[in-house]
Amino acid sequence: MDIVIRLYINQILTIPRAMKNYIAILFLTITTITTTAQENHKAFDSGEWFRFRIHYGLFTASYATLEIKDEKLNGMPVHHIVGTGKSSGFLSLFFKVEDYYETYIDKSLVKPYRFIRKINEGGHTKDIEINFDHQKKEALVFDKKHNTKKTFPIKADIQDMMSSFYYLRNTIKTNALKSGDEQFVNMFFDNESYRFKLKFLGREVLKTKMGKIACLKFRPYVQADRVFKEEESMTVWVSDDDNRMPVRIQADILVGSIKADLDAFKGLKHPFKIIVD
Repeated sequence: MDIVIRLYINQILTIPRAMKNYIAILFLTITTITTTAQENHKAFDSGEWFRFRIHYGLFTASYATLEIKDEKLNGMPVHHIVGTGKSSGFLSLFFKVEDYYETYIDKSLVKPYRFIRKINEGGHTKDIEINFDHQKKEALVFDKKHNTKKTFPIKADIQDMMSSFYYLRNTIKTNALKSGDEQFVNMFFDNESYRFKLKFLGREVLKTKMGKIACLKFRPYVQADRVFKEEESMTVWVSDDDNRMPVRIQADILVGSIKADLDAFKGLKHPFKIIVD
């Protein structure tokens, strides 16, 4: 009986710290959904805006937003994409989360030129700017918090954490996907490159606050640790239409299950389809 009580107390004590990890990982996953290539399709445009509700059961832990703006970077027209995540409700009383992300991407090739990550998660802070030189195949990482600059080699097809989502929304081959297909993308994050893996699980209809949505179901592979039960603990649903927008992310974690649901949107490039019974 004593060991049961100790385990129960330990679970309760770890929830605030773990919740920070869940929110950060879910927000990151919202912006790193990957799949295969198809030419001449554009799933998005400037003016698109998403809001996601991140919740643990009935408990709303955070909201995250993604927005596309038209801007210029060094005189070049680009898509400027801004992502924010902020704790809300009861969680914000004892653990504040404020995450801010930006990427500047080429409008035609959808490759990143600049990526910004500025976060404050319960006092844990980062302020990083990454500038990509695709000709030299280099990434200049400016850590503004520690006032350091370092250059790292990158691959020709590199994407940052946010640009990968928008690039691959354009290049998904929905008709060719078969259950069990595995996809990969080369991604640069903070100061290292890694290969992100995703498995296609099939098609499913989700009931949402907007109605029933036909979705593509994926399994991102994550590291099994004190947060996730195993490397296959996360599932992602993306709308099975020309918009290819994220609809739901669910993670099975050590203390239950947490979800990020599409809560609101505007400015879609293509018509939004609801299944009518």
